[in-house]
Amino acid sequence: MLARKRKIKLTTDRMHLRLPAHGDYRLWADLRQESAAFLQPWEPSWSATHLTRKAFTNRVYWAQRSFVGDTAVPLFLFSNSSGALIGAITMDNIRRGPAQSATLGYWVGARFARQGYMREAIDAVVHHAFENMDLSRVEAACLPENDASRGVLEKAGFKYEGVAQSYLQINGRWRNHVLYSNLRSDRRGRTTVG
Repeated sequence: MLARKRKIKLTTDRMHLRLPAHGDYRLWADLRQESAAFLQPWEPSWSATHLTRKAFTNRVYWAQRSFVGDTAVPLFLFSNSSGALIGAITMDNIRRGPAQSATLGYWVGARFARQGYMREAIDAVVHHAFENMDLSRVEAACLPENDASRGVLEKAGFKYEGVAQSYLQINGRWRNHVLYSNLRSDRRGRTTVG
């Protein structure tokens, strides 16, 4: 079973999503560097070695081990037409047994923001989670003031569930996050932030 799970490729109208590979380093480093001011307010602080080849190599090995071990599905987003790296999406913290759930995280390069790419990626990954991985719940969290992230989650069918206090350290500070979820059999209807 593990040999069969070593590769994954999801396809949308405009993109294909696959595990990161060593040859993606330059595309990744360039996109992260040019998007640094756009991304850093929403992410954990970048280490001094964040954009190095060694850090990327470690990221690729982690992605492969995590995917084979069924603990994460870390995917890069590539344009079908140009081959450009658009961003990344990771379904992490996969819990089996009674939970059958995972946590979603994502980022998109600044030049690709607000063009619907992440909505396509979220739809593809959530479909894969429910149809191919037999998950029941996919969770996501974002900063309350991150209107773009909240909007894409809501458009992708995620429902607001509440606030987690000091959920993640973002840009050097412990920050509250709003929590969302998408359920395979969701009968909750539309929820709004109270």
